[in-house]
Amino acid sequence: MAIYRCEIKTVSRSQGASSVAGAAYRAGLDLTNELTGERHDYTRKTGVLASGIVAPPGAPGWAQDAARLWNAAEAAETRKNSVVAREFLVSLPHELTEGQRIELARDLTAELVGRFSFAAMFAVHAPDKHADERNHHVHILATTRAMGAAGLGAKTRELDDRKS
Repeated sequence: MAIYRCEIKTVSRSQGASSVAGAAYRAGLDLTNELTGERHDYTRKTGVLASGIVAPPGAPGWAQDAARLWNAAEAAETRKNSVVAREFLVSLPHELTEGQRIELARDLTAELVGRFSFAAMFAVHAPDKHADERNHHVHILATTRAMGAAGLGAKTRELDDRKS
């Protein structure tokens, strides 16, 4: 069984994006960006089959709360052109059952969290009604900073394009 495609994108303020808005959209949540006061209500979004947050062992309990996690990610970045999150878009095998795809998405997220020590949220999406019915996929939104017992810490530079 193969994963057919994986793309990594950045969520950057210079592109007018926010991790709070991105998390709300991908998981079908209602979140407010505490820095801007902007509310992002995607609770009527269809096609989100499952979502969840995975944080490293010892991470504070608030890391499991999407609003607190993504507002903390925004607050940790001070530059107007900061990259505030990374997104992994991964296609999932259509041969699997819905439950197996959700389990695979959770496992992939846990593997990334284990490797890079960031916190991440996954959202499994069904294929779009007007697209290929085999396009099962997961959006994994990850913080750009490692998560420790005290919260978000140092930047995870391993995934940056440039060496630092």
